[in-house]
Amino acid sequence: MFIFVKLRDWAPLALAALLIAASFLLPDGDEAALPASAGAPGGLPTLIIDAGHGGEDGGASTAGGALESAINLAVAQKLDALAGLFGVETVLTRDSEAIDYPAEAETTAQRKRADQSARLKLINSVPDGVLISIHQNFYPDSRPAGPQVFYADTEDSRALAELTHANLLSALSPESRRVAAPASEDIYLMREARCTAILAECGFLSNPTEAALLGSDGYQMRIAAVLLASYLQFFTQGELTAT
Repeated sequence: MFIFVKLRDWAPLALAALLIAASFLLPDGDEAALPASAGAPGGLPTLIIDAGHGGEDGGASTAGGALESAINLAVAQKLDALAGLFGVETVLTRDSEAIDYPAEAETTAQRKRADQSARLKLINSVPDGVLISIHQNFYPDSRPAGPQVFYADTEDSRALAELTHANLLSALSPESRRVAAPASEDIYLMREARCTAILAECGFLSNPTEAALLGSDGYQMRIAAVLLASYLQFFTQGELTAT
């Protein structure tokens, strides 16, 4: 029996399937038995997953001292694992908190620049790549909460960001009034990447309630599932056929 699913129906179905698949992942990221239906349509662009910060650059931190870089990496690894379950080819700009800096980079500033340059070289070397850079927000006032997605000035970036932002709000923070916005020129990877590129600020580490959620495996998995569902929705064209 064949069921024809229109493109507009794909997002909620993909998200539901991804959340189900996520429940089959062990806490340490190892894969257990998976649904037989797991698998993505062919011909999708390579998903480049950038876990923001890392190494000497921990980024922002929670009141309890949890580093943004570690949370970013945890979400990135979950996104990579889910993408693999659905047949999506991925490239990670880093896969650990340690970064191998070049010997000639002697200061922290030099090492950060070297890391960003290496990431950009990798990103721009991927044919037909799509970049999702994962970050967490911070504000001096502890009240702001919720995700926000920013986009580069490259083809399809704004459309992908607006879709991803809407999906994140729907799944995680429906009361938020934030909108997708262009990335600042100060964000090196968003400025220099040649591919479709978005940056997802998943939430505010300065908000104690949201910081606790962002540090949990379950919430990180939900973020990863929404990011992948948005990618699948955006890059799947026409009608999907499922048995």
